[in-house]
Amino acid sequence: MTKKERALAACQALEQAYPDALCSLVYDKPYELMIAARLSAQCTDARVNIVTKDLFQKYPTLEAFAEADLSELEAAVKPCGFYRTKAKSIKEAAQRLLHVYGGVIPDTMEELLTLPGIGRKTANLLLGDVYGKPAVVADTHFIRITGRLGLTKNKEPHKVEADLRKLLPPEGSSDFCHRVVLFGRDTCRARAPKCGTCPLADFCPSANKK
Repeated sequence: MTKKERALAACQALEQAYPDALCSLVYDKPYELMIAARLSAQCTDARVNIVTKDLFQKYPTLEAFAEADLSELEAAVKPCGFYRTKAKSIKEAAQRLLHVYGGVIPDTMEELLTLPGIGRKTANLLLGDVYGKPAVVADTHFIRITGRLGLTKNKEPHKVEADLRKLLPPEGSSDFCHRVVLFGRDTCRARAPKCGTCPLADFCPSANKK
């Protein structure tokens, strides 16, 4: 089985296991996804969702984030860790969105990367979820699982992204990334993966080694 065949088999198996490919971050507006994703760095999505439930009520518009008192914003996001850096970049990103992009999330990687605090991982998430564009979100789950599947030997996110773009069907790449997150939490865990009940075990090199 080639890498491309294995990638397609993984896409099909995970689509059956997780038919609803939804982002685990809770949001209503595109800019809220940007903020939630920024807060998720070094923090669990579950904790981010708890914090943003109150955060998005306290700051109901993009303008409210842009005009926020920085110390108050820091206090609001403190449970997510690295709160000073995160609050500063959220406020500055909101300001740039308003002043440069008319309050609309850009639809290109190049423009998204000009927003403070936004790297390729979050940019890909926004391109996939907001605009339905081909996207590869190379988070820790994705890097671990695609490595175990023998789809990449790289560990650096941008290299993993590049490797998987060559293997995944573009139209299904974003959904595949969401499914991998769920699969990584349920089955292909960092420690003690459940290879015995894994829907990918038949073609996974790591499972076959065991």
